[in-house]
Amino acid sequence: MKKRHLPPFNALRIFETAARSSSLSAAAEELGITHGAVSRQISLLEDWLGQPLFMRQGQRSVATEHARAFAAEIGASFDRIGDAAVRFGRTPATRVVKVNTQTTLAMRWLIPRLPAFHALHPEIEVAVATSNSTETKSLAGFDVLIRTEPLDKPEWRYFDKRPLFQEQLTLVAAPALLIGQPLHGLEDLAKLVFVSSQTRVGEWERWLEAAGIGELRPRRFQRFDHYHVSLQAIIDGLGVGIGGLPTLAHDIKQGRLAAPFPIAVKGSSYAIWVPPDVDKSRPLCEFLQWLEGEAAAEQQEPPAT
Repeated sequence: MKKRHLPPFNALRIFETAARSSSLSAAAEELGITHGAVSRQISLLEDWLGQPLFMRQGQRSVATEHARAFAAEIGASFDRIGDAAVRFGRTPATRVVKVNTQTTLAMRWLIPRLPAFHALHPEIEVAVATSNSTETKSLAGFDVLIRTEPLDKPEWRYFDKRPLFQEQLTLVAAPALLIGQPLHGLEDLAKLVFVSSQTRVGEWERWLEAAGIGELRPRRFQRFDHYHVSLQAIIDGLGVGIGGLPTLAHDIKQGRLAAPFPIAVKGSSYAIWVPPDVDKSRPLCEFLQWLEGEAAAEQQEPPAT
């Protein structure tokens, strides 16, 4: 292997800066070093090359013609080194905001909106974990928690609480189901399957009472253990269900769900909880501000009954 015959790298870096600057003093200011340090490194490089690189013009030292050509070559080489460092080095560190939220809210509300946040703040990574736990010991290490209220355990009182939104519960169904079995009136619901979950007990009964059809019975009930599973069944056309807005606003906007009746009842209230020991960094504050803005922009859903 051929041995490379290279000048001192630091002297090259300082010389390249000085050659494209208006003076050695300007180069020293750009590099954050003294005028004497610049002069010493240039002298070192001149000794190595065996010829002068600067000449005096009045009170200034000016790069010679061949020195300017040499500096252009060095600058291009530095650019290539910088590009290689980016391509083959580690990705520049990003600030990670760690969020823990309930599964349905993560899948249906938060995750569909994250591309908009990343477009505004590409340097901030949002790491999402899902959990329904309210045991604060098991939730250590998170910057933001989103939970439904109330959280009455004493340890939650030390968290910084910020209201997010209150769900408005309404009837939801897959558009394809409504095409095949149109709902001309509330009484037509008796022909359909009612989808529900064991984790959201009583929502069907409350909505039917608000609609004035508390005695209506469906073709059958189809129950699932978790709410996010029942929502998927509704999207797939198994039956109709009760869903919360704005949690499902994205699914409605994308045409996966429809809300055929303007009847709603109050559902769960969601809140942001920030642990007391979290670093209130700029990325965290920007994420919290964005969350609150997204929730505020969607408070135009049907009024609760």
